[in-house]
Amino acid sequence: MKRIIALVSAIAIVVLGLGISFMSSLWASDWEDMFADFSETMAPANTVLEDGDVGNKIAVINIDGVIQDTGASGSGLFQAEGYNHQMTIKALKDIAEDDTYSAVLLKVDSPGGGVFESAEIHKHLMAVKDSGKTIYSSMGNMAASGGYYVSAPADQIFATDQTMTGSIGVIMQSMNYGKLAEEYGISFDTYKSGKMKDMMSANREATDEEKEYIQSMVDTMFQDFVDVVAEGRGMSEEEVRKLADGRVYLGTQAIENGLVDQNGYFDDALAALKEEVGGTPQVVEVGGESSSTLPFGVKVNSALQNLLGGGEVKMVQELIDNRQGVQPMYLYE
Repeated sequence: MKRIIALVSAIAIVVLGLGISFMSSLWASDWEDMFADFSETMAPANTVLEDGDVGNKIAVINIDGVIQDTGASGSGLFQAEGYNHQMTIKALKDIAEDDTYSAVLLKVDSPGGGVFESAEIHKHLMAVKDSGKTIYSSMGNMAASGGYYVSAPADQIFATDQTMTGSIGVIMQSMNYGKLAEEYGISFDTYKSGKMKDMMSANREATDEEKEYIQSMVDTMFQDFVDVVAEGRGMSEEEVRKLADGRVYLGTQAIENGLVDQNGYFDDALAALKEEVGGTPQVVEVGGESSSTLPFGVKVNSALQNLLGGGEVKMVQELIDNRQGVQPMYLYE
């Protein structure tokens, strides 16, 4: 009995120590590095949705949420729920190199996101097409801005009457609280190496030169968006620009103006794609939520999210990730 009590006590001490270490490391600047070994082993999860020919597979890729690489979503111990950029990119790379996949079905429900992340997805989707695979896109509630950007390379795009899509354009925003600070007697001392170093500063009005320069950046990224749509949809630049004033379109409008091919839900898109590839393809969801597993089968990402109250953790992470800063977005707000 004494041995059992001693063993239980030892286990309790170890658990307590791990708990204290965990809570301390959570607030440390390098807490993710502490668990780097777990993130290195993470890989896109594959879930078979429909059995079939394993040599003729359809990959379902979810683009769900804001298309942004927050870091925490793609690596580390505390993987947040929702869109996972690094997992998505890894999945697309694997599919492009795997001859057992015949096609990809994007399942998009997104208001868009970062210019860089959207372009990165597009790049790897083009690699999938270049490998001889068919791509379809099924739009859900929303596939706007970056959500449309990543859908544009698809051979067929499906949307419903209720889908909101389009919003072709770029946005950059900053907050100017200079007058508010002045009202409360707050002043800012800025030391900079060049006159443009603090452009889009939150404590002063932008100069005419800064406004012109920032607008030129937006125009360059907008041109890229127009080119992607024109190439993907077989439209002229002039045709795309007529539609690209930033507005969203309902699915029926998008079909009429050429941004979408067919009216239908995910099941309709999947049925059409299965007919396109022929045979009895296996349908596999690729790049879903992945979490490291400790001994005894404990999934640490999900378990610790629940332990800490996932909603609060996610909210704090979003506040950190979306802090003030210059970031161009293909985003419908």
